[in-house]
Amino acid sequence: MSVHVIYLKDGAKMMRPVLNREEYLRLRDGGQQKTNLSRIRQGEVKLKGDLVQMNYSCLPNEDGSLKGSKTASMSVCMDIDFKPPEGLSEDKRKAWLSEQMARVPELVLSKKDELVPLMLERSATKGYHLAFRRRQDLDQEGNLKWASDLLGIKYDAQAKDITRVYFTTTGDPEELLYLDDEIFSSSPAVTALQRYSSKATDNHGQTRTEQSAAEEVRESPSQSDAKYPDAYKGIPYAEIIAKYWELHNEGKEPVEGDRDTLTFQLASDLRHICGRNADWLDQVIPCYDNFPQEEKRKKIESALTLKMEGMPYRLKQVLQALKTQSGVKACGGTLTTPPPMPKRLPPLIKLLTKNVPWFYKPAVASAVFPALGAHLHGAKFRYWDNVEHEATFMNVLIGRQSIGKGTIKKPIEYIMEDIRLRDLPNREREAEWKQKNPGAKQKKDPRPKDICIQMLIDNMTDAVFNQRVIDAHNNGQRFIYTIVDEIEALKKVTSRGTKDEVGLLIRKAFDNALAGQDRYGADSVSGLAPLRWNFNASSTPPNARKFLWKMVNDGTVSRLDIATIILGDDDDDIAPILGIYDHTFAQELKPYIDRLDAANGLIECPQAKKLALDMKQENRDAAKLYESEAYRVFSYRANVIAWLKGMVLYVAHGNKWSKEIADFVRWSEQYNLWCKMLYFGQQLEKELREEVEIQRQSGPQNLLELLPDEFTRDQYFQMRQSQGRTADGDSTLRVWTKRGHIVYDVTTGRYCKTEAYKQKYSKAII
Repeated sequence: MSVHVIYLKDGAKMMRPVLNREEYLRLRDGGQQKTNLSRIRQGEVKLKGDLVQMNYSCLPNEDGSLKGSKTASMSVCMDIDFKPPEGLSEDKRKAWLSEQMARVPELVLSKKDELVPLMLERSATKGYHLAFRRRQDLDQEGNLKWASDLLGIKYDAQAKDITRVYFTTTGDPEELLYLDDEIFSSSPAVTALQRYSSKATDNHGQTRTEQSAAEEVRESPSQSDAKYPDAYKGIPYAEIIAKYWELHNEGKEPVEGDRDTLTFQLASDLRHICGRNADWLDQVIPCYDNFPQEEKRKKIESALTLKMEGMPYRLKQVLQALKTQSGVKACGGTLTTPPPMPKRLPPLIKLLTKNVPWFYKPAVASAVFPALGAHLHGAKFRYWDNVEHEATFMNVLIGRQSIGKGTIKKPIEYIMEDIRLRDLPNREREAEWKQKNPGAKQKKDPRPKDICIQMLIDNMTDAVFNQRVIDAHNNGQRFIYTIVDEIEALKKVTSRGTKDEVGLLIRKAFDNALAGQDRYGADSVSGLAPLRWNFNASSTPPNARKFLWKMVNDGTVSRLDIATIILGDDDDDIAPILGIYDHTFAQELKPYIDRLDAANGLIECPQAKKLALDMKQENRDAAKLYESEAYRVFSYRANVIAWLKGMVLYVAHGNKWSKEIADFVRWSEQYNLWCKMLYFGQQLEKELREEVEIQRQSGPQNLLELLPDEFTRDQYFQMRQSQGRTADGDSTLRVWTKRGHIVYDVTTGRYCKTEAYKQKYSKAII
């Protein structure tokens, strides 16, 4: 075993082996790793200490400690840094460094047969980390000198200690350039141990041979020569167990005092996905808090004596939660970090995000599109399915209180400034007309038809809203626009003030469907027009879920462009320091806005259409790979929204497509999907699953067939009532139990259909 991850225990650095490629990549891509690396590359070098640390050159002491380790592993790690010659200008210095960096990967791989590289990664700041197979005839420093001479590259002389740790980057192919599975093998480590370990002594003070010490390493559980699969349906057991404690023990692993009870509970649940095999369970269940191995084994064997029918409810919860999380991972981020923005942005997005700190840039980059789209009028774009769309964007920014959601306002204010100024004289003309033609009287003068007010306030009647929609359509097929601080405020856009009405408007707006009203009175506002309504709204996660709860599975949420703000643990108390928005900023923005204002007619871009088709196929493959129905459903309109953003950028940049636009479109779709899966994925997965269950139920069925495989007493009585049954139903439960159709699980308080009943039922269906 040649790669070990470093962790702290009581303030001391400890190390444990990384057993396989999957675990290694999870460590590199987990938690705040991507976020921290991005910030380090932007100059916050102090965060380097927060990156995951690895050791590639030594084996830990018997207690797992790193300090003082003298036993070498099968590999050597080499730190490659470059120091430019003195006297170079800044430009030449950068060019020299770029040239040196570019040649290393090809050079290493060209010497692959002789060097036997095991891992090559970019370091967090500059240079590379190279792990290669140890030469047994050389010590640590001798191996480094040999590799240095072979490659013609100097190594960091300070890195000759075998206990040297390396700050890891991510699993991205641009960071992790090469990885050989040999680095996870335990057998070569035995050879290294035979050569480098000191003689050990047994309990009687007698010396053991180096061979016997090597055999101990081979048989050690930490070296994991696993006999059984380490994953269930592609999900590593380590992830299943971690999620199990998260859901059922407040995220805490068992400790002395509860480790025997909780280990027994875990084993009794996991046996259903470990073949009811004691050895398999022994392999996947850790010994928590120094729990003796023999005691853990006793708990496992006791758990196997229990009688239980059907998959335990606790385990079902865990597997479903992990399935939802897999949909989040399908979007290219991690469970805590969204997909990172491209390093090179389209000029317009770069301008609009330049005045906010890096952790607000994704939210701003998404939130500006409703305002940008509001400048297009009479412009249509043809999607790959030949359906024509307009620049409709409805953005909801979700983040906890006081996290800085207001950072989106200044860029939007500058984008909308020209529309605001155009609205002013129209508002004055409308006010004058109202004064001359007071309500409740026959109007003397017809309302001017060229009044068009695009920016709406957040408190209107149906009549005003519909008048704005009709005016915008009649004066150039323009968009109306709203911005609210809290999504609840959207209810005030119409007289009815309901969430259902807001949901209906969102669905109509996305499709530019007809909206309006027919009224009988001569003074009443009547008329229909395509609804062109863009908006920005913000909310906290609980409020967003509450407001949109009924709209997750009816196509409303999928039509929204969702963004979020997530700070790292170290950023919670950071107050955002914004750049200056001034006349210079406005002048830089103006050419882009002018191009949007001038656009008209049908606009097509072959590159954008091809990209949308490619992303459609990628989403389909990802949904199958991660088995996420919610991801599949959300991806359809997320693709349309991202493509529309690409078309707006295409127009804003003078009808020019670029790699920067393509990369941004691809990221934008994944970011939107990541946010939707994070906040609404679990609910949609559940509702889609229930729909499938309902569709399976056809024809006359008894009550038990209408119930899920596991159900509570309340669910049973609700089902009886829905079927018009009036009796208490207890006798039916007793009959089902007596006939072996169900058993009662005391632990979960649920009734479970027996395997015998389910097999009989499935045969009856066939």
